[in-house]
Amino acid sequence: MDKTVTHWHAEHMYFKRLLDRLHKELDVFATGERPNYELMFDSITYLREFTDRIHHPREDVAFACLARYSPEMQLTLARLQQEHRVIAHAGETLLQLLTSILGGSVVPRAEVESAAATYLAYYGSHIAREEEEVLSRAATALTPEDWEAVRNAVPHADDPLFGARPEKRFRELRRQIALEG
Repeated sequence: MDKTVTHWHAEHMYFKRLLDRLHKELDVFATGERPNYELMFDSITYLREFTDRIHHPREDVAFACLARYSPEMQLTLARLQQEHRVIAHAGETLLQLLTSILGGSVVPRAEVESAAATYLAYYGSHIAREEEEVLSRAATALTPEDWEAVRNAVPHADDPLFGARPEKRFRELRRQIALEG
């Protein structure tokens, strides 16, 4: 099994932690309190910048390779690629709402709640499907050349949140996640 699958799984677990953190902030709406919009913004910013630009494009290459070896998975893989686009769109919508709020605009709570719930539902389901249906198949079916193509799909980029040297703008988010274990 290529180490890329192990890394792919680890990234999914990181993303799940961010989604859990985002869900906690969404739960604050039920209490009538103000969620931590700054942490929500940082979470979505990271997910938009890292997963939508680095992680998902690599997965798309892996899906294309896997579809060649497992034609019975073509529909599942096509749906997962479609979900990448839906997740990116939902994330951008939520990011725009959070940007407006942090800029001092009044945004209806229901609008933010709906956008965040949509994002969380799609993303959580997406990760679960990849973990259940794709990773083990990819680990056994893809060749070293396929994995090289996956790694080379986009230029290497250090993870700005979970990497060895997190970017300054994400330090509070990383601290918060570490506190939650």
